[in-house]
Amino acid sequence: MTKGKMTSYRWTICALLFFATTINYMDRQVLSLTWKDFIAPEFHWTNNDYGNITALFSSFYAISLLLAGRFVDWMDTKKGFLWAIGVWSVGACLHAFCGIATSGITTGNWFVGFEGAKEAIRLVNDTGLVISVSVTLFIFARFVLAVGEAGNFPAAIKATAEYFPKKDRAFSTSIFNAGATVGALAAPLTIPFIADWYGWEMSFIIIGALGFVWMGFWVFMYDKPEKHRRVNEHELEYINQDDIADSKLEGYVAETKTKVSLWKCFQYNQTWAFAFGKFMTDGVWWFFLFWTPAYLSSVYGMDSTQAAFPLFILYAITLLSIGGGWLPTYFVEKKGMHPYAGRMKAMLIFAFFPLLALVAQPLGHVSYWLPVIIIGIAGAAHQSWSANIFTTVGDMFPKKAIATITGIGGLAGGIGSTLINKGSGLLFDFSQRNWSTVNGQNLLEKYPELQNEASREAFLKAQNSPNLDAFLKSLAASGQEVVNGINSGYMIIFCVCGVCYLIGWAVMKALVPKYKPITDL
Repeated sequence: MTKGKMTSYRWTICALLFFATTINYMDRQVLSLTWKDFIAPEFHWTNNDYGNITALFSSFYAISLLLAGRFVDWMDTKKGFLWAIGVWSVGACLHAFCGIATSGITTGNWFVGFEGAKEAIRLVNDTGLVISVSVTLFIFARFVLAVGEAGNFPAAIKATAEYFPKKDRAFSTSIFNAGATVGALAAPLTIPFIADWYGWEMSFIIIGALGFVWMGFWVFMYDKPEKHRRVNEHELEYINQDDIADSKLEGYVAETKTKVSLWKCFQYNQTWAFAFGKFMTDGVWWFFLFWTPAYLSSVYGMDSTQAAFPLFILYAITLLSIGGGWLPTYFVEKKGMHPYAGRMKAMLIFAFFPLLALVAQPLGHVSYWLPVIIIGIAGAAHQSWSANIFTTVGDMFPKKAIATITGIGGLAGGIGSTLINKGSGLLFDFSQRNWSTVNGQNLLEKYPELQNEASREAFLKAQNSPNLDAFLKSLAASGQEVVNGINSGYMIIFCVCGVCYLIGWAVMKALVPKYKPITDL
C-alpha cells in the first residue's frame, strides 16, 4: 500500500454502483414508456393487462430479492453482481422478441422479423388470443429481468458496507441510489425516441446492452478494500473505523465467518422494522415509476414523446434526494447524534413530503405541471427515505448478513409493490368503465356493449380502438364532452401513496426505538 495522503478509491466504487443502478432502472422503464403508444395498440392491451405484468414483475422481483440476498452473500460481492447484471441484461433484451414469438404462436410465422411480426399479428381475428399470448411472453421476459435485477441492491448495499464507515453510508447510498433517478430521468429522453425511430423492439435491445458494457468495468475495477492495490492503509483504516468503535460496546462479539441462518434473521425486531418500512413505501416509488407515463397519457392526453419533457422535469426534481443522504451526516457531525438516531430523524422529515400527493390530482385542473412537480417532490422524498432505510441494515447487522437482510426487506417491498400495481390496474379499468361520462351520461348507460368483456372486445374492434382509453380519446377528439373516470382512480391511489411513509416510520420506530447492533448471527 502507498503511505501518505488517504486515497479515495471508495468513491470510484460508489460511481460504479451508481451506473449499475442507472442501467437497472432504465431497463425496467422501457416497458412503461413504450406500452401505451407502441405495444398496447399492437397487442390490444388494457390497463389491467399492463397492471398484471407489472404486478407479476413486482412479485418475481420480491421473491428473487430474498434469494438474491442469499446468493450475493454466498458468491460474495464481485461474482454476485456480475451474475445479477448479466441475467437482467439478457432479460431486458428478451422483451424485444415477444412480438416475433407472438406471431409464431398465433400464426405459425416465426422467421418474419419485427415488422413482419406486426403485420402477421394485425391479421389475427382472435384478439383475445393475441392478448393472452403476448402478455404471457412479456411476463416471462419480465421474470428473467426481475431475477437479475433483484441482485442489484443487495450487492450494492453490501459493497457500500465494505467500502464506507457507517456515518458515510447514507450519503454514499444516496449517491448510488440516485442512479435510480438518473435512469428514470434518462429513460423518457431516450427510450420513446428510439422506439419512434427504430421500433419499440430496438429500445429494449439498445438499453439492455448497456449492462454488458458495465460488466467489463466491474471485472477490472472491483476488489475487497483490504486487497485492492488502489486503497492505501489510511483509507482502509477510515473504512474500518466502526469495527474499533463497536468493539468497545458492552456485550460486543466479533464477527465470525459462519453462514447466516435465514430463519434466525426473522427473530430480530431490526429485520421486521426494515421489512415493514420497505413494504409500506417501495410500492409508492414503483407506482410513480410504472404509472406516471400512463397517467400523463390517460389524464392529459400526452403521447410518449410529448410526455418526455414533463417526465424529465419530474425525475430531475427527484435528484434532490442526494441531499437526503447528507442530512444524517449533518445530524451526526454537527448535532452529535448517534448515526441511527440521526437517520431516523431524517426519515421522519422525509415522511412528511409525500403528503403533498393528496392534492396532486385536484391541482391538475389548474395545470398538469403541478402534479408533475408534486410527484417529483414525493419521488425525491422516497429516494431520500430509501437511501436511509437501506443503511439501517448496515448500521445494525454484520457485513456477512447485509445482503440477506436486504433481500428480506426487498421481498416485503416487492409484496407491497405487487399489491399497489395490481390494485392500480384493476382500479383504473373499473373507474374508467364505471365512472366515465359522455355528454353528462354514464358511459355504460350510453354504450351498454362495454359492460362485459366479450361484447366490449367486439365493440372496441368495430370502433377501431385497441382499448377503452383510446375510445374515450376518440370521443373527446370528435367534440363530445368526456369526463374520464380514471381521474378519480388516480386520486385514490395518490392518497394511499401520501400516507404510507408516516405509517412505515411509526412502526419502525416502535420496533427499534434505539440503536442495538446484532452480534449473535
